[in-house]
Amino acid sequence: MDNRGEVREFLMSRRARLTPAEAGLVAGSNRRVAGLRRSEVAVLADVSVEYYAKLERGSIAGASSSVLESIARALRLDDTERAHLFDLARAADGIPAPGRSRRRATVQAGSRLSLQWALEAITEGVAFVRDPYQNLLATNALGRAFYSPVLGDGGRTPNLARFQFLDPASRDFYPDWDLFAEMCVGIMRAEAGRDPHDRTMQDLVGELSTRSETFRTLWGAHNVRTHGSGTKRFHHPVAGELTLAYEELAITAEPGLVLLVYTAEPGSPSAERLHLLASWSVGEDATIERRRATS
Repeated sequence: MDNRGEVREFLMSRRARLTPAEAGLVAGSNRRVAGLRRSEVAVLADVSVEYYAKLERGSIAGASSSVLESIARALRLDDTERAHLFDLARAADGIPAPGRSRRRATVQAGSRLSLQWALEAITEGVAFVRDPYQNLLATNALGRAFYSPVLGDGGRTPNLARFQFLDPASRDFYPDWDLFAEMCVGIMRAEAGRDPHDRTMQDLVGELSTRSETFRTLWGAHNVRTHGSGTKRFHHPVAGELTLAYEELAITAEPGLVLLVYTAEPGSPSAERLHLLASWSVGEDATIERRRATS
């Protein structure tokens, strides 16, 4: 991905969505667009129009932290968008984003026994490890049952983004499919900003853009987000409707990887259905073991 282009499109998209009224300005007459003009952003950020125009053309290398903070305030960026702007600036300066290594040992992390033991120790919730490319690298027993529509029959590493945009089964699995699609792309956008030279991310974005018009449209919106915590709805083919809370935890031993845990409110119908799914997964595992023993 072209860093200059990413900076240009991001700043332009943020400027276009902010109205003069939201920025505390008088709109005036003869406006061609609803969003802010470059000159208005420059005034709000206390920089010259020429300098802001230079930044918006993608020439962000060398911009100071104070200037970036001013731009972020002027454009009313939230915390994730602000971090994305700083990531783009670091990339332009050739500085890796904090806590991120350019080489991510995803294969080693997915097969590391201590990490798998930690996952298996979580028995009351769905636990899995995900990399920046939305690959599912490892899961606990309940996670394997929960993500059975994503895991399929094996083959290449299961990928949540490919499942979201290329597998029709995702529309059944995710009742709030449009929301999940926006979240998926926003998370990928934020990751891409940390290292625009990441070839693996470039290839994945290219594949999804070619094969999914929805992904292509959402990617072009330049919206970013982080996962963090919240609640999601699912429709599992075995357990049925599930409303689960999620928490995302960074794996410090493997920069770029995260551990996500989905749990249900104790005593809720979703908790009962998770227990049902856990029982079903034990039966499925036993069946698989018998097949292996007789093959």
